[in-house]
Amino acid sequence: MSLFWLLLVIVGLAAGTFGSLIGLGGGIIIVPSLMFIGQIFPEFSNITPSIAVGTSLLLVVLTSLSSTLFFAKQKRVDFQSGWLYFLGSGPGSILGAYFTRYFKADSFFIAFGLFMIVISIILTIKDRLPVKRIHWDVSRTFVDGFGQKYEYGYHRVMVVTISFFIGMLSSLFGIGGGSLLVPVMIILFAYPPHVATATSMFIILLSSSVGSITHLIQGNVHFLAALLLAPGAWLGGKAGAWISSKLSGKGLLIVFRVSLILMAIRMILNGFHII
Repeated sequence: MSLFWLLLVIVGLAAGTFGSLIGLGGGIIIVPSLMFIGQIFPEFSNITPSIAVGTSLLLVVLTSLSSTLFFAKQKRVDFQSGWLYFLGSGPGSILGAYFTRYFKADSFFIAFGLFMIVISIILTIKDRLPVKRIHWDVSRTFVDGFGQKYEYGYHRVMVVTISFFIGMLSSLFGIGGGSLLVPVMIILFAYPPHVATATSMFIILLSSSVGSITHLIQGNVHFLAALLLAPGAWLGGKAGAWISSKLSGKGLLIVFRVSLILMAIRMILNGFHII
């Protein structure tokens, strides 16, 4: 039992730091970790994919709150566009939470891994893709706390539509949605990486809160695991936000791509029982 406690404290810290660093929310670490722990410790074998996702999403709320508060002090969060994304991601997160009941462990690992590889490939080749200007009906000029000026924009209908599916997938996989939100913001709407990751954490805070309520109602939360993960997730959220502020935009993208691929390979191999 003590080893289980220690593992969860470490997982919470790693997930909070990593998730906040690249705008993911931390579920990308918490979900597979809970699944692995459930396989190692027989007394926690009741941690099914649905419970792992529900518990993860509850911790994502804590991590995203911690990092959003930090980013807000640096004035890196675009709250105006964040609320627009939530109009779509909120309802989508409710639907995604409902669909988790249909996942089996092996197929869950494989689907999650393939999902992350696709995103990492898109981010890698995005600069080589033919440029097709998307008509923006909103143009934004944003100045952060360091005086850096950014210009980007978005299309309202497209934002709400895309964020609905992102919210559904994020709640389905318990990852908070940053693995899709950040690429969409950067590739389609020209958000600077630092603004994208910070704003992503705010959107994740809103949508994961809605998704967590749905999971709580369905009984998909392991409360002991959540309690032990919480301190590390909170501290990690602040640590990741601080590290992010020290990296360049290019550095953030490199960390994001490499991290997705490594985690994806690990999950796919586990899904096929190779490791």
